[in-house]
Amino acid sequence: MPGVPICGTLDLFRDFTSNENGVSVKELCRGIGISDAAFHQWNAKYKRVEVNEARCLRKLEDENGRLKKIVAQQALDIAALKVVLSKTWQGRG
Repeated sequence: MPGVPICGTLDLFRDFTSNENGVSVKELCRGIGISDAAFHQWNAKYKRVEVNEARCLRKLEDENGRLKKIVAQQALDIAALKVVLSKTWQGRG
């Protein structure tokens, strides 16, 4: 769910419960401002998730993204060091 703030996600949980109260999916999606397909994807993913679990899930997703960026940066640093070292050793040989 990149780009969706945690409060937006929690609001969607409330909206999903209103769907269970007899509001049609089209009306609900129009009210939320999302497509039917997005609603069905999110509903499948979060149907049995409680609000506190969603908070934990969002924190874990954010941390996972942060860690992936760190790993990507380290991979770039390693590649740059390999290039520098290969040029250094070629010059001495």
